[in-house]
Amino acid sequence: MTGSGEPTPGIWITELGGGEPGRRLAVKDLFDTAGIRTTYGSAVFADHVPQRSAEAVTALERAGWTNVGKTNLHEFAYGVTSQNLHYGVVPNPAFPERTPGGSSGGSAAALVLGLADGALGTDTGGSIRIPAACCGITGFKPTYGLVPIDGVFPLAPSFDHAGPMARDVAGCIELMHALVPGFTVDDVSLGDLSLAVAWGDVPVHGTAVEFPTAEAVVPAFMREVGDVHRGLYAENAELYGENIREKIERCIAVGDSEYEAAVRARAEHAERALAALEGHDLLVTPTLSVAPPAADAVELEVRAALTLFTFPCNALGWPALALPAGPASIQVIGRPGEDALVLAAGLALERRFNGMLKP
Repeated sequence: MTGSGEPTPGIWITELGGGEPGRRLAVKDLFDTAGIRTTYGSAVFADHVPQRSAEAVTALERAGWTNVGKTNLHEFAYGVTSQNLHYGVVPNPAFPERTPGGSSGGSAAALVLGLADGALGTDTGGSIRIPAACCGITGFKPTYGLVPIDGVFPLAPSFDHAGPMARDVAGCIELMHALVPGFTVDDVSLGDLSLAVAWGDVPVHGTAVEFPTAEAVVPAFMREVGDVHRGLYAENAELYGENIREKIERCIAVGDSEYEAAVRARAEHAERALAALEGHDLLVTPTLSVAPPAADAVELEVRAALTLFTFPCNALGWPALALPAGPASIQVIGRPGEDALVLAAGLALERRFNGMLKP
């Protein structure tokens, strides 16, 4: 451990010191950082020190951000509670009795405590948006491939996204400016947008639509996880935490017919999603289908509920923003490539929520 003083328990894997940082960046320990230990949250890589940084980290450093530490996560980013059995359970500083969410829980916790001004997270089934919702901050999953994931340890490659986390929408936009050359966000009026709503009550006016969830796609996600870990697990099973072993073994066991059916379901999911949103600019939903669970919740028992409303956007590759809306969190979803519109609408909604008004 480098840096001065004791790191905040459960949040940092490596807390960096030195210099007077400008904009302070917390980096999820799934991103490679040159010369800095990068564990991917696992004992398998406890002594791993990359030679090169992930492209997203480099882009932010070029823009003047200073990496102040590597944040803890659910092991190999495969979990929604950030209960890491190797490096400590991530706390929820905003709501101590609740889980901080996962897998980017350390990044969310660092923001709540004011230890960073912005953070990098990854999102394969909701791993940016779930911690944002649990900790009362903002997190953005961009369109698939928009933010580079080079130098990020994969979970399920065709579902993996990298993106920003911040205390508000403006913070996420500032990070996106550095992560995506030429990225800009224009102001929009909510009155000029046609909003659809789905999956429950949200504090906005919109047209209710039947937007699909994506449970049938999950075996495709699992097969990709299994392919990533097949050889690594065979050689290092004893080093994997007990709270992910069962999941990894299930993923390795997914057969061809189950995988192929899930791939077909994914294509059908995309067709149904486009049809449901026809005639509307954006979709607004709750971020979570349940209230954030207790801090000691068993991850396998809460995983399906916490990812129910987030995973559909990973299956689609569509941009999705999670932001606080009173005591809850809402999700703003757009079609592929409409990242700027999603964030612009998020700014407008944030202003309305801060003013205690409804659009």
